[in-house]
Amino acid sequence: MLKIKYGNKTIEYTFLEKEGLKSHYITVEKGKGVTLKGNQISIEKSNKLIAKKAKWIIDKLELVKSIGEDEIVTGSRIQYLGRKYYVEIFINSDDDDKSIEIDFTESKFKVLTPRLLNTQKDLTEAFELFYKEKATEKLIPRIKKWSKKTGLNYEQVKFKKLDKRWGSCSPTNQLTFNIESIKLPFSLIDYLIVHELVHTKIKNHSKEFWAELSKHISNWRELDEKMYGMKL
Repeated sequence: MLKIKYGNKTIEYTFLEKEGLKSHYITVEKGKGVTLKGNQISIEKSNKLIAKKAKWIIDKLELVKSIGEDEIVTGSRIQYLGRKYYVEIFINSDDDDKSIEIDFTESKFKVLTPRLLNTQKDLTEAFELFYKEKATEKLIPRIKKWSKKTGLNYEQVKFKKLDKRWGSCSPTNQLTFNIESIKLPFSLIDYLIVHELVHTKIKNHSKEFWAELSKHISNWRELDEKMYGMKL
């Protein structure tokens, strides 16, 4: 594990040799941390590349950490629309109530759960249902807006829990969005939507794809950099 100092912080990273790449790439992933990929270079040069992106890396480490919260308890902070919100869990003494209720009050999550369902599995499933409902509620109008604005049409929209992707576009132009995309700020949600809409026209990430994307989002490079490496 390689290390560099940035202010009062230490960034640990792994170098992964990838022959044939034209440039070096940095990814930040939950469980893997920071990885620098590319042709073999000296430690001095790799440290300089990491130092150049140090602020970006630290920001991404914080974001990936917040998106990947594992345990849901009172005092947890859960990511929603780009911010972390406090979680407060209340136990419902009524044994007849068999469901978990999640109420977002614009400042925190209030979770009312039957005693028998106060487990991490049940709480996680309840939040996944909450994410799916909110993603459907808030993303559908934005998808329709961007489709009309860009002239890029789709056949259908689905929301699912995806392990490694924020979204996808099928050969038949069916769009699928990760339910956890609702955790992103609206700027990145809009970027994700337009990115997948462009795939209804161009199925790969060729120069033509990025040229089409730039017609609709001028600062796509900045937004793509923010999204890059943010895998769940």
